[in-house]
Amino acid sequence: MHTGNVTTPFGRRPVTLALVRRQQAVAELKAGKTADKWKVKRDASAAMQQLGLQSNSLAVLDALLSFHPDNELREDGQLIVYPSNIQLSLRANGMPGSTLRRHLALLVEAGLIVRKDSANGKRYARKDDAGDVESAFGFDLSPLLARSEELAIMAQEVIAARAALRKAKEDLTICRRDVRKLISAAMEEGAEGDWYAVEAVYVGMIGRLPRVATIEVVASILEEMRLLREEILNRLETQDKSDYSSTNAAQDERHIHNSNPESPTESEPRSEEELGAKSNEDSRPRSEPLKVFPLGTVLKACPQIVDYGPGGNVTTWRDLMSAGVVVRSMMGISPSAYQDACGVMGPENAAVTVACMLERANMINSAGGYLRDLTSRAERGEFSLGPMIMALLKANADLGRKVG
Repeated sequence: MHTGNVTTPFGRRPVTLALVRRQQAVAELKAGKTADKWKVKRDASAAMQQLGLQSNSLAVLDALLSFHPDNELREDGQLIVYPSNIQLSLRANGMPGSTLRRHLALLVEAGLIVRKDSANGKRYARKDDAGDVESAFGFDLSPLLARSEELAIMAQEVIAARAALRKAKEDLTICRRDVRKLISAAMEEGAEGDWYAVEAVYVGMIGRLPRVATIEVVASILEEMRLLREEILNRLETQDKSDYSSTNAAQDERHIHNSNPESPTESEPRSEEELGAKSNEDSRPRSEPLKVFPLGTVLKACPQIVDYGPGGNVTTWRDLMSAGVVVRSMMGISPSAYQDACGVMGPENAAVTVACMLERANMINSAGGYLRDLTSRAERGEFSLGPMIMALLKANADLGRKVG
């Protein structure tokens, strides 16, 4: 039978008010209360982080419970076990004495056991003439019985939190897959919009996800990822509607024109002024599109860009463009500057330009300003990637000869 007396520990171990309160709570056990000791231990194991315990603490608790002869902890039963440290160590998988004492202290501090020390600190039981235990000194398991409901609730909360975290991670994985594939489809099919900026936002979200994430972090990123997915779908839906309207308008216009084949507006301008205006418009200088160099040539001239590709490798133009987004962010180039470059040069050449800039990063003071200048020159037809590629190929060849 448990004791309602408040006891103090033997030797130099101090007593705390928390320890006194726990012993008083044990004294208030309901009559006839019982609990399965192994279920209580499983609940304590599930809530070990909340209790401030470690895996070795649970091994010691398991060993202590093994010295209790019954599977049930009963209010009217003997709840004090008194094994020696050697016996405990053997049942705790040969745990060293110093480690054993540390984890016994953790169990006491967590309020799962109470020390009931004898006058000399020894653990033993005094029996009556009938052989029944009259008094015992050792470790009182009454707190486990007293807190059985509390531990069960804590375990349920932990299990629920784990399930919520697992579901949030699954939802985030699915949402990430959706966003990644939607961005890739938009890029590959030439959908209108700054998809590299959208991709940069996506990469930034993933970069904030730690290796071991809490439910709060996962839930926050999941909410942002869902908003991004919704934004992408809205953009694509708006563009689909716009394309559909443009197609219908073109069909209607052709129908109107074909219904009046003798109209002079289709075949020739109405006046000399219109003819001159059209001629002047056609004669205005236009910038030639930048030449797209072979990927192998680009990688030979700009080998550093390979490290920033997916998995540290670049095998396709898509890999190069993904690496370009990463390098753009690393070099401090704003999304708008990169977007302008993509619009003027084309996404492939914009990525090649950034790759070339990476090779000469130590010579560029403001990467964003430099890219904007190259974009303006390209728009005027005054910039070509050829000299940059050739210069880097020559420089790398010269360096190879020196090393060799």
